[in-house]
Amino acid sequence: MDILNIAILGCGTVGGGVAQIITEINQDLSIRAKTKIVLRKIVELSPCTASERFNLPLDLFCGGGKELTGAEANQYIQEIISSREIDLVVETIGGKSDFVYNLCLDILNSGKHLVTANKALLAERGKTIFETAEAKNVKIGFEAAVCGAIPIIKTIQESFTGDKVLSVSGIMNGTSNYILTQMQDEKLEFAEALKLAQENGYAEADPLLDINGGDAGHKLILLIKLAYGIDVSKDDLSISGIENITKEDIDFASEIDAKIKLICYAKKINGSIYATVRPMLVKNSNFLSDVSGATNAVRINNKYSGVHFLVGKGAGSTETAMSIVSDIVFIARYGDKIQNIPAKQERNLAESHKFVFPYLITFQTGNIPGTTGFITTAIGNQEINIETVSHNRHKGEKAMFSVATMPCTLGQIENAIREIRNEKPGMLLSEPKIMPILY
Repeated sequence: MDILNIAILGCGTVGGGVAQIITEINQDLSIRAKTKIVLRKIVELSPCTASERFNLPLDLFCGGGKELTGAEANQYIQEIISSREIDLVVETIGGKSDFVYNLCLDILNSGKHLVTANKALLAERGKTIFETAEAKNVKIGFEAAVCGAIPIIKTIQESFTGDKVLSVSGIMNGTSNYILTQMQDEKLEFAEALKLAQENGYAEADPLLDINGGDAGHKLILLIKLAYGIDVSKDDLSISGIENITKEDIDFASEIDAKIKLICYAKKINGSIYATVRPMLVKNSNFLSDVSGATNAVRINNKYSGVHFLVGKGAGSTETAMSIVSDIVFIARYGDKIQNIPAKQERNLAESHKFVFPYLITFQTGNIPGTTGFITTAIGNQEINIETVSHNRHKGEKAMFSVATMPCTLGQIENAIREIRNEKPGMLLSEPKIMPILY
């Protein structure tokens, strides 16, 4: 039996989970891989803490178990990169810094395979990384970079090679979904739900990337590369988060039999790709509306095989680590038969104002008779059919109501809002909130 020697850089939540799985079920993994998988080295600044947390022998750690300085850790990393004994390196340091970026390039240039959960790095700086892997004939495993334990990468890359992906959508950030679920079920304000998410370990102390759509955007970029073979950046996508969602928005969603979810969405129509990350009102008839808490779910619509759902945990130590280990086994077994990522094709992203959806538009106005009629007339002037108009909610001199439209473009709605502002300056007390409706 051949041997695949592995080193792990970083033994925190994810890296420690990888080491734990490899040591606990090593014989099973080696049988599945048809190759003996051997964990040779771990680089970690605080090895005693990691050893105790994940039940790992201290002799696996570079330095024999003593605390390492940054300089010492970097020296051990360079020794691993130079070593002919190591075949595959797991990068779980994280981040998209120049240090980590250059580290990944050095690993690939040394002729070693790379497995990582680093979605930010691959989404924002992945082009050169994948090109380097291809040039050096080594492989990159990144299943864990999108939705943790859900095998969405291999599903698109391997299982659907006989099909054509028409659209990919879903809930790809557990923190935002947990917050929205608490707002929906427990009637909490956003700040209260965020605090609860932090207390229960579902949100970081700095939750910005989770609540502003950035984390979900990274995942969608990688899925667009896989599904459509094109490179996109965060600047190419229309991305907005959940930080401005209110209890009133949740109530308006309930009125039209829907729940608010942060949705990643990409669809190819007539050669153009419509892609966005933003809060959407998911109708209760859509399976995604039932996905609650920190759970992730991805919906894939294919030309020949139809609609598929993949649901599971999108984060967690052993959940994410399992996906990394599956990449290790996959590389050990199939080696050069694995395709890193589709070749780049001509990019053709549609502009966000051309997106066609039914929309819910929420207006805040002065409490003045005739306001609703004027606004709905302005919407009709843009050839937008209206599905429903909500009851007004009055707070002193202010009123709030929502309008659900039939399918139209975002551009049409923006034109209607422009007409309202031009004809009745001061009528709108805030920028109208516009959310697509997903059936």
